[in-house]
This record gives sequence, structure tokens and C-alpha cells, in this order.
Amino acid sequence: MFKCKQVLFFHRSVLSMIKIANISADAPADLEKSAAKDLTKEYVDRLGELQSMLTAQKKYSVLVILQGMDGSGKDGATANVFKECHPNSLQVVSFKKPTEEEFAHDFLWRIHKNAPPKGMIHIFNRSQYEDVIIQRVHKWIDEERVKKRIASINTFEELLAYDNNTIIFKFMLHISKEQQEVELNQRLNEKEKFWKHNASDWKEREHWDEYMRCYEDVLNQSSIPWTIVPVDQRWYRDYVISKAMVEKLETLDLAYPPLQK
Repeated sequence: MFKCKQVLFFHRSVLSMIKIANISADAPADLEKSAAKDLTKEYVDRLGELQSMLTAQKKYSVLVILQGMDGSGKDGATANVFKECHPNSLQVVSFKKPTEEEFAHDFLWRIHKNAPPKGMIHIFNRSQYEDVIIQRVHKWIDEERVKKRIASINTFEELLAYDNNTIIFKFMLHISKEQQEVELNQRLNEKEKFWKHNASDWKEREHWDEYMRCYEDVLNQSSIPWTIVPVDQRWYRDYVISKAMVEKLETLDLAYPPLQK
């Protein structure tokens, strides 16, 4: 549908393993910002059109997973990429520290009940991967449980895809450590961002290298691949996410149902 410069996406393959340190968090130098922003608007508009057919047809559901370090722009991506989607068929779920009830169940219980039904797009701001990243970083679970949880996540996602026609998009928002410091400082110095400030974000930053190790393991062990999105320039983040979604949804047989007489 659209013509644009080649954008590089990173998926696990048999021949190569993902190393986050080898992936730039910057937009490609040869991609013109104004041209990319123009294309992003087209993709965002088209995503709204595709969502309308998805809602009417009720053949597929869509799950969007946004995972990344604090300050990587999960909220901004949600606001910018999905702004032309109808709110009645869109749901954002933010996974924070489990409640007492959630702790009393298996780790996927709260995730599964928020999976999208046919005709809906659900956006997970953080996700089931918190239970094999943050818990692993802090050694709240051992490596045997990590391994079994990753296997359970793969099975869960494959179930959604196979049994409910769920199209799963997994975006790892890749921010550099330098840019994260900029973003966290903005929350201290810009009043419109004060509400985002959390002192614990700075404590988590101290574990940066361990977070990267755990993210790499997840990226390389996932059966449904991830798209790694460089986010140091937020306009490029929106471009990559909207482009990836539109290009995939365009391959489906989305259509409005015929008139019922």
C-alpha cells in the first residue's frame, strides 16, 4: 500500500541470536524525519480503518505487547499510534504489581483474563514478560522457574494465536541508557511529567545490565518473534510500530460483513 525506505526489524533466527548491545537505539541516519512522520500519519489513519473492519467482522483479535525499560515510551506509543482507532474496540491494560488476589493464582491468570476477544485490539502496557524479567533480575524466582515460565508463555501465546485467531504484536521498546537518564530527569524537572516520577525507577536503573541480559534471553527464546523498536527518537518509534501493524493486518482477509437480509 505504501512506498517507503527499508526499515530493519530484528527477529530471532536459527543463524543468529539477538544481542541488544549490537542494536542502535537511534533512528537510521538515512531515514528523513519529515518523510517518516508523513508516512506515520498514513499508517495511523489506515490502522483506524483496519480496526473498523476487524470490529465488524469479528474473525480476528489483536494483542499488542509493549515492553521496555522505564522511560521507553509505552504510554506515548499507545497515544500516538492508536489515536485513530475507535475506543469502543480498543482496551489498554497496564500490568503493575500483582494484587493479593492475583498473587493467589498462577502468574498467567491475570494475563489470560485480559486477552482480547474477537473484534478487539488489546494493548498490554507491560505484560506477562514482567514475570520473567523483573522477578528474575531481583532473584525473586529461580532459574528453573524462569525456564518453565518462558515455556508457559510460549504455549499461552501459541494458544491465543491458534485457538482464537489472535494476531500478536510484540514490541520491545529499545532505549539507550543515556536517553533513559534524560527521560527520567524530565519527570523531575517538567511539571507536566511530575506525575510520572517514581523514585524506584532510578533504583531499577542500577540493574541495567542484568535487565538487558534478561531481555535478551526472552527475545531469543520466544516462539512468536519480537520487533525491537529503537526509541531514542520518538517519531521513529511511532513509525516502526504503525508500519509493522498495518503491513501485517493488510495481509489478513479483513472485510465488512455483507448486509443480512
